[in-house]
Amino acid sequence: PTAGADVAVIGGVIAAVVFVLICLLVVMVRYMYRHKGTYHTNEAKGTEFAESADAALKNDPALQEAVDESKKEYFI
Repeated sequence: PTAGADVAVIGGVIAAVVFVLICLLVVMVRYMYRHKGTYHTNEAKGTEFAESADAALKNDPALQEAVDESKKEYFI
């Protein structure tokens, strides 16, 4: 092996390492950008427009059959 071949191998290894690091950086930045500020809740839709929690639950279609006006419970 000559000195020129050694330099070529070392240059190739350095280029491969730099390429892998750039790819990892791109993947990390893309993941962080896509998941920035995402927080999903399981609250009923339309609760932000209701004047109270009772009104929001009363209008929730998933809970229509479960709400009984005579058996309300309040937790403090």
